[in-house]
This record gives sequence, C-alpha cells and structure tokens, in this order.
Amino acid sequence: MPDTKKFFENLSGAGKCVAVLTSGGDAQGMNGAVRAVVRMGIYVGAKVYLIHEGYQGMVDGGDNIKEATWESVSSMLQVGGTFIGSARCAEFRTHDGRLRAAQNLVKRGITNLCVIGGDGSLTGANLFREEWSGLLEELVQSGKIDEAAAQAHSVLHIVGMVGSIDNDFCGTDMTIGTDSALHRIIEVVDAIMTTAQSHQRTFVLEVMGRHCGYLALVSALACGADWVFIPELPPEDGWEDLMCQKLSENRLRGSRLNIIIVAEGAIDRHGSPISSDSIKDNRADKKRLNIIIVAEGAIDSSNKAISTDYVKDLVVRCLGFDTRVTILGHVQRGGTPSAFDRILASRMGVEAVLALLEASPGTPACVVSLCGNQAVRLPLMECVQMTQEVQKAMDEKKFEEAVRLRGRSFENNLNTYKLLSHRKSDSELPHNGVENSKQGPCRSPFTVAVLNVGAPAAGMNAAVRSAVRVGITEGHKMLAVNDGFEGFSKGQIKEIKWGDVGGWTGQGGSLLGTKRTLPLKKLDKIAEQIRIHNINALLVIGGFEAFECVLQLCDARSKYEEFCLPMCMLPATISNNVPGTDLSIGADTSLNAIVETCDRIKQSASGTKRRVFIIETMGGYCGYLASVGGLAAGADAAYIYEEPFDIRDLQANVEHLTAKMKTSIQRGLVLRNENSNDNYTTDFIYQLYSEEGKGVFDCRKNVLGHMQQGGAPSPFDRNFGTKIAAKAMQWISKRLREFYREGVGRVFANTEDSACLLGMRRRALLFQPVIQLKDETDFEHRIPKEQWWLKLRPLMKILAKYKTSYDVSDSGQLEHVVRLRAKDTDNSTI
Repeated sequence: MPDTKKFFENLSGAGKCVAVLTSGGDAQGMNGAVRAVVRMGIYVGAKVYLIHEGYQGMVDGGDNIKEATWESVSSMLQVGGTFIGSARCAEFRTHDGRLRAAQNLVKRGITNLCVIGGDGSLTGANLFREEWSGLLEELVQSGKIDEAAAQAHSVLHIVGMVGSIDNDFCGTDMTIGTDSALHRIIEVVDAIMTTAQSHQRTFVLEVMGRHCGYLALVSALACGADWVFIPELPPEDGWEDLMCQKLSENRLRGSRLNIIIVAEGAIDRHGSPISSDSIKDNRADKKRLNIIIVAEGAIDSSNKAISTDYVKDLVVRCLGFDTRVTILGHVQRGGTPSAFDRILASRMGVEAVLALLEASPGTPACVVSLCGNQAVRLPLMECVQMTQEVQKAMDEKKFEEAVRLRGRSFENNLNTYKLLSHRKSDSELPHNGVENSKQGPCRSPFTVAVLNVGAPAAGMNAAVRSAVRVGITEGHKMLAVNDGFEGFSKGQIKEIKWGDVGGWTGQGGSLLGTKRTLPLKKLDKIAEQIRIHNINALLVIGGFEAFECVLQLCDARSKYEEFCLPMCMLPATISNNVPGTDLSIGADTSLNAIVETCDRIKQSASGTKRRVFIIETMGGYCGYLASVGGLAAGADAAYIYEEPFDIRDLQANVEHLTAKMKTSIQRGLVLRNENSNDNYTTDFIYQLYSEEGKGVFDCRKNVLGHMQQGGAPSPFDRNFGTKIAAKAMQWISKRLREFYREGVGRVFANTEDSACLLGMRRRALLFQPVIQLKDETDFEHRIPKEQWWLKLRPLMKILAKYKTSYDVSDSGQLEHVVRLRAKDTDNSTI
C-alpha cells in the first residue's frame, strides 16, 4: 500500500508572523497553549509575537506586542491563569478600535492570529478577519500605511482555541481549563465530606457555569451528588418535594453522604431563583451528610433562578437538616493546570500553528477542537452559532433541545447521572421480557457478578458503584467478588446492594480487593461457583491481566458450559497498556501524580545552580506514562521501550541539555519508563548525565514507584469509570435478554461478540470482541502492537527544541459541526 503519511516538515513558516493572545476569563492551561504556539511557531521558522492584555493590548500596541523567544515561555506550563494577561476591551468592539488594532498588526507584519478565549473573544476575532480588507483600505486612505504594506498583508488568518472553565463552547468535548476547574471542585467536595460526616450536615455547593451546567453536572457524577441544578434542564414543578423525599430516603437507608450541586444562576421552570440557603432547616432523620451542588446558572422549568440560599432554606424548613452553603467562586479558576489541560493545551497549540501554516486566502476562521481523543478543526462561526442556539433554546424553554445542542458528551453525562441518581422501587424495575412460569412477570432472573483483576487503579471503585447501581436499576441481582479470580475460586462472593456502594466514587484503590491471579488453573472451581451462585454474566474491571482472564474464559467455553455467558471487560490500569482502547481508568490519576511530583522536583532547584532531574515512571513495557507525563511536565526527553535508543541517543540528549543550560533556562527533566531498556537503567542514565554534565549541570534522580497508583481518583477517572461501567451494564442487560433460552430457563452465550472489551477508540466508545483483539496484542511485552499516543512523542521533542518528524496525517481537514441525533448518543464520547 502507498504511504499516506503527511509530515509537517513540508510546511514552512519562514517569512510569516504569528501572534497569540488570550482574551476573556482566564483558564488553567492557557499558558500551555501559548507556550505551544510560540515554540511551534519558532520551530517552523516563523516570527512569533505575544500580545499582552488581550484585545486591549492589540488596540494599544506599543510594548503590549512583543516578539517571543524560546526562553520567554519557559517554566510556564505549570502556571495557572495567563502570563500574557487578559482584559475586557470595549474599544475593540468599536470600528475605530479595530482600525487601530489592524494598524498595529500590519506595522509588525502579523497576518496570522491565534486567539485563546471563549465564544465572545472568538466571535470578535472573526469579525476582525471579515473587516480586514476594509480596514486596510481605510489605513491606506488615511496615510497610516502604504499600498505595498496593504497588499503584502491583504489576508488575515484566524485560528481559535477555546479557553473556558465552563466548557460552554459547542463543537468540542472539552475546553482548556475545564478539567482543572473540576479538580478544584472535587478537592473541595472531598474535603467537605469529612466535616459533613462528622456533624451530620447537608452541604449545598454553588459552582460556576452561569449559562452552562457542565461543571455542575460532571462534578455531580464525580462525587455521587444526590441532586444537581443546571441551566440547560431546570427541574419540573414540584421538585422541592421530590428532592426532600430523596434526601430523607437516603438518610433512612443509612447513607452518610448527600450532595446537592447548584449552578450559580440556577432558576426553576417559572423563572424563580433556586439558591443554596433555601434548602436548609428541618432535620428529621439520621442521615449524617447531604451535599447539594448547584451550577451558578441553574434555572427551573419556568426560567426562575435557583440559588444556593433558596435550596438551603428549603432543606432546613422541610427536613430540619443542619445545612451549610459553600460557594466556590473564583477558586475554580485558580491553581496549577491538571495533566489533562496541559496535554490538551499543548496539542491544541501545535495544531493551531499547523492550521495557520496550511491556511489559504479562502480558508474560513477555524477553531481547534477535541472530539473523543482526536484533535479536529471546525469552522469557528459554525461552533459559535450552535453555542448561541443553546442559549436561544433555553430562553424559549426548549430545554431538551438545549441539552441536545450541547453535544453528545454533555448529553451522555446527563443521561448517566439520571440513571444513577434515582433508586427505583421494585414496581418500577423492568421485567427484561422474561417470565417466570409460576409467578408470571418477575423482577429479573439474571445475576451479574462484578470483580476487579490486576493491580489497583484509581477509578475502579467508581466503576463498580456505577455497575452495581445500573444493574439494580435494570432489575438484576448484583454480586461482588472479592480478590479477583482467586477470590472467585474460593467463593468470596456476596450480594451487593444500592447502599453498599455509597461514597465509592472518591475512594482510591480497589474496595473489592484485586489480585493478578489468572483463572486458567482454577477453572473447575470458578465454574462451580458460577453454578452455585447461578451467575449469568460477568463484568471484569482491570488491566492486561483482566484481558487475559476473559480470553482464558472464552477459550474454556468448549469444555465448561458455565463460561458460556456474556462477559464485558472495562480497562482499568495506570499503565494504559490494554489493547482495544486509547484510555484506561486510572491512567489520568497516575499522570497527575507524576506531573505534580515533577513540578515539585523542578521547583526544588529554584535558585540553585543548573540541574537535571532523572525520573523513573511505572508502566511495565508501556511508555504511556513516561511519554504523556513528559509532555505534560515539559520534559526534555522520555526513554521508552517502544522507541529503542542507544548510547548515541543518550549522548545527543546530554549535548542538547548542555546547550540548553547555557541559556537562561537552568533546569532539565528526563523521564525513563521502568522497562525501557535492560542495560540503560535509571542508575546508568543518572551516572552518564552526571559525568558528561560536569562543569555545566549536576543531576538528581527519583524513582516515583507506587505513589503513582495511590491517592483519590481524578475527576476524569471518576467520570470515565462511571460512564463506561453504566454503558457496559446496559450492554450486558441487552445480551442477557438475547441469549436467554426460555426452553431450558438459562442464558447460553457462545459467540465471539458475547465477550467484549469496552474501550475508547478515537472518537467513540466501542464494544470489541476480546478474541478479535488478540491479533492486535504483543503478549510477551503486554502492550498493544499499535499505540496512538506514540504520535504525541514528537510534540514533546518539538517543544523541547529537538528536530524531529511529526506525522500530521490526521490533521489538516476542516470538518463541520455535526448536530447530534438521538441514536448518536449510543457511541458517545466521554
């Protein structure tokens, strides 16, 4: 087959001038995007300018527009906010203001503009682009520029990146800053839980999102909130009674945790405000903790604002619960960016420069977006128009339309929250289309077992909680297996109920226990336990061992009919080495642990002499943590098994760092995957760097070890685990009905597609038969044969000033915004 790869080396920035600015509200990760634009621009030979103070700086000109150097964006990746400043600019909204801005750009030869901001900032940029030729004509007529300058700068190219903690821009699954804001919210919620449990309190949290409920919705999923108010879907009339009833029922069931989240501008369906204080005073039962989260823009079905005060007063008046209100405010914008936001910002920044290099005079202004796990380019004004249509639908009380317009990620979050937030009574449970001959329609004859296999990964507990509750909602009897297949063979199996998994979303590790034991030598005992407990389906959550376990059970079907049942595996491992998925539960938490540690280690050298840090990461033979962690931490090199290296490469890296240390940058960071090379160990690399760097820099080494596995799961891992487990249980329910044999009264599944792995591939969540994934797997090294993240390694090298090749085959195509249809949610992204 012909080689269809396309490399960016064919695109030259020589003679071009690129400017980057940040506008609107600040968002964590903006600095990472600015850094990527500057370094990628310089790398391709363009001249890059930093515009300080947003559009105001572009209008004022002067020292607000400065040429950037490689060193000017050093040590910015881990800094929150925007170091080049952001400001509201009334002048840019006027024709005269834009005229002055155009003059300032032409003066410096700038015809390529990268804008990082929200929909208002990007709309302003597009208007500026549309007026550009007219503005130049006016400047020529007034004598401020000559005709030659106007002709040389006749076209202005615009590329946008969305920086907004609210995630309120249609066309992208995530905006820069959203994940970091979720980290701040969840940190507060986790801290509040301890005091709330101690004093038997209800907590109402107000989060940002005046016009978008994404933060409220996802934080509600991530902490298991009892109730959430979002602007897109106000509660129906009578919500007060329903909410209080639910809080009361939860306490009577012995739950110690209830959360209510309110968007800052929440209103009810009549337009009345819903606030936190209105939920507060009549404590009637023994539940020790209720937390209510309110998005700042929540409304009810009549467009009445829902405030935290109103919610608090309601709880106090109706239930008598000791209730407290916490308004997070601008703390959500603060702090260091998460690993996800650093990676997203770096990818988007590089993609933005590529888009500018490829732009032609007829290319419309575009915005760089994230769809699933893929960077895409979309026409800016198509995205802005759909974003505006969301607000229009909300104003017209077409709330379901507003949710649909938000996109498949938002709708999937909402549907999952609805599924998990309400425990159905027996009369509400589905019958699954199966009848008991003696009793008529029955709850469900099906029993599903859930177990964890392999090393613990943060987010496993959130997945188990979700699976258990969705299974119960589907009418199944849910069984929990302790200690993986080892515990399975010993009969460590018991029924697990709705209340048993309360508060599990924020717990790290594996509360069910997990072992690496494979079932091959215990098949007889496992089959016996399946018969004893009448198990009809298995949900296996784990890493590469879990994948091997499901394969072994499939291979044993010919000998043991007990294994002829639906099986689904969810990837959960910090190593992210499971075939069939781009991402695994637990990997994001591990990346954040690595990045936080790298930040602290680099900071330890502040004010000292020049120093290089050698850090060893986990991952077995999979270099995901080292590579992606290196991109997020701003590493100079990352050594992995998948990309062989020798002594010449090590020497080249030392020489590169030596040259770097002669500039104003005084710190270096090198990551090494634990199994990258048997001979070039961490100690060897440390000693080599120490010897070769004598007189220029000294070295320190650090082996991160099992700290990468521990800690509370990140919001991403809580959310990812929750959603894919819910989707898996719905798949299992469907398969149980398909494979149920009425004649013999049992489930019999022996097809390839009855044993699947649910993974994220590029833009969608897909169920893939594990048997078909065997050909994609390197079993000796326990990694997939092809790994998507290897395409990110050149980004890390480019941003560290190495010359390299970068495959841009997936880039360059301007797509269009796709309006979501109901069936599209089946394969929705995270």
